[in-house]
Amino acid sequence: MNNVTLVGRLTGEPEIKELNDGTFRTLITVAVSRDYRNLEGEREADFVKCVLWNGIASATKDYCHKGDIVGIKGKLQSRTYENNDNEKKHILEVLVEKITFISSNQPKNA
Repeated sequence: MNNVTLVGRLTGEPEIKELNDGTFRTLITVAVSRDYRNLEGEREADFVKCVLWNGIASATKDYCHKGDIVGIKGKLQSRTYENNDNEKKHILEVLVEKITFISSNQPKNA
């Protein structure tokens, strides 16, 4: 079974791109805190790359911003590509099926 559930903060603004076939793709990175502290007493985080497509991609670009806390449900996917030096690169990312806006760092307009 391939299911992923994450809660974390966006590390940057969502990047949306329209592809040649008219579909939309948004890339985000989510910082997910670990449950324990390191030797210095600080919490560490994992940075998870996530891909969103079409309607969910557009909504994420419109409503989510750097620092916002989001919930992610999706599936892990791996892919391989060759970079400009003809080296094979492997990527593990989350294919997002649902994103939930939890809270924002943005000031509220009064």
